[in-house]
Amino acid sequence: MASTTLLTVEQYLNTHYEYEPEFEEGELIERSMPTTMHALLTTLLTVRLHEVGCCLIAARLRLSKDVIRIPDLCVYHEFPKEKLPTSPPFITVEIVSPDDRHERLLKKLEQYRAWGVENVWVVEPELKQFHVYDSRGLTQVDAFELPDLRIDGAELFLRASAR
Repeated sequence: MASTTLLTVEQYLNTHYEYEPEFEEGELIERSMPTTMHALLTTLLTVRLHEVGCCLIAARLRLSKDVIRIPDLCVYHEFPKEKLPTSPPFITVEIVSPDDRHERLLKKLEQYRAWGVENVWVVEPELKQFHVYDSRGLTQVDAFELPDLRIDGAELFLRASAR
């Protein structure tokens, strides 16, 4: 039986990684490599989300003492003062990669919600779908909506495929 070597948060934060993993309870959690469509959707969403706040791409967020997640995008009302933010953004966006495992995604989404993220959004490039995650789970939606912003899924995917 293989054993797992546990890391401290300090070891995790002070180690250079080729592609930054997440960290949970002493273990490194490998993230999927994004596709070119993933990268393009990240760019298009970032431009739109800057309209409502400070949009950060792949920023480390400290959800608890021993959990560090890296959402594809997150949005704060103001630029976080901490190098490793410990307060939740008001939006997180996960863009699903083909090799993402559904149960791992759901766990991460629930962690964001439990931490206090008001808007937990998921983009499924392969299916051309938007989802919102809340206490009821994942719900497919046509658009991501805030009082001052509406991002239409069909329009976003059309813009992405026109490139």
